[in-house]
Amino acid sequence: MAEPDFERRLERLFADAPAFADDDAFADRIAQRLDRGWTARRWLIGAAGVTGGVVGASQMVVSGVFHRMESAGTSARALSTGLTQTAPAQWISTLPSGGVVVWIAVAVAIVMIGFVLTRVIEEI
Repeated sequence: MAEPDFERRLERLFADAPAFADDDAFADRIAQRLDRGWTARRWLIGAAGVTGGVVGASQMVVSGVFHRMESAGTSARALSTGLTQTAPAQWISTLPSGGVVVWIAVAVAIVMIGFVLTRVIEEI
């Protein structure tokens, strides 16, 4: 069991950190290293995003999503004529499940590209 006096003295020593002569220079060097690292991080994150997009697009091609979108397009035309005859509350249940998800993903990707472009323009 530790003595209370020793614990109090140890806590005081850790609370009062000694000051060094080059602490401002050290803080400046660390800040410069952190700022310099953001450029590399941005490039790595961008490269990872592009790689993920390429992998996702190749998986969509392999799985036949585009063929399903064509069939969804034909059903959408038939659906548009049927939507005029149904109540608005029933519209959601009549939407095709596969095509809508793809179009929503495309819309989200377009919005994301817009955010990326605005970020790039701000940095320039």
